[in-house]
Amino acid sequence: MLYKLTRPLLFSLDAETAHELTITALHAAGKLLPAGKPRPARPTEVMGITFPNRIGLAAGLDKNGEAIDGLARLGFGFIEIGTITPRAQPGNPRPRMFRLPEVEGIINRMGFNNHGVDALLENVKAARFRGVLGINIGKNFDTPIEQAADDYLICLEKVYPLASYVTVNISSPNTKNLRQLQGGSELDDLLGQLKARQADLAQRHGRYVPMCLKIAPDLEDEQVVAIADALRRHRIDAVIATNTTISRAAVQGIRYADQQGGLSGAPVFEASTRVVAKLSGTLAGELPIIAAGGVRSGPDALLKLSAGAALVQVYSGLVYHGPALVRECVAATDHWHAAD
Repeated sequence: MLYKLTRPLLFSLDAETAHELTITALHAAGKLLPAGKPRPARPTEVMGITFPNRIGLAAGLDKNGEAIDGLARLGFGFIEIGTITPRAQPGNPRPRMFRLPEVEGIINRMGFNNHGVDALLENVKAARFRGVLGINIGKNFDTPIEQAADDYLICLEKVYPLASYVTVNISSPNTKNLRQLQGGSELDDLLGQLKARQADLAQRHGRYVPMCLKIAPDLEDEQVVAIADALRRHRIDAVIATNTTISRAAVQGIRYADQQGGLSGAPVFEASTRVVAKLSGTLAGELPIIAAGGVRSGPDALLKLSAGAALVQVYSGLVYHGPALVRECVAATDHWHAAD
């Protein structure tokens, strides 16, 4: 109800200003209000982690971990923050975020704007949240693609002690050449280095922190199969499908559709779910799939699970439907758990 009253105000502002105002409000709520608890549901174990419910926050909303405690009050089973890079960077010039309300979509070309990994870690340490926390890592825009692994290794090393799991983001369309890492020898090299470092860190800290790979929806079936094979080969703990799309097939003729960047929200739902289903058929349960992309209702979350996902993340749907979306999705997927 409160969100229905505040949404017109937020939508009267440009999308990024509204986003910043939301983070500020969630930060304040986290400081002033009692600690939040996950929405009650039947817990599920994925990657060796017990998730209180299947619904999580996707990376991108809280890039710097500034609003963890406020977000925890919304009832998520897990929260993913980032994408974070080794060094702070401003991202691309503004304006760089656009709403497409006719189709409940968002286009962004943020470009991994963030305060740097050290600032994020200070925010995580200051938070009261003790639930499942994923940290999403990337590379700085000015790091040559040939040296990208160095940035991922720096971030992995730093976030490892405080993360429940770590997500390796190689699928944002807003960092030049980043998606190149999804293919062939580049992917094998990156995953090999990350797994070696993960093993070293597990021994050093006496604790194994799972690692996920986040991929794009704009992949042909043979590319999805090749990625699945690499995930198996390197024993990656999970895959997140998917990031935003560069396709505009679903938004032709709509205002802002010609803006550069990644398209999220309802228009990416079908493509993202196709990738989930292809991964599920190829992996045959060998590692779990976390679905993200276009979830805006409980039935949408169920469709992701039916396609083969173990967990579901939301982000753009929150912009259009508010915190009630979390409650609806948790209730819907709890019934799924009871039936499977």
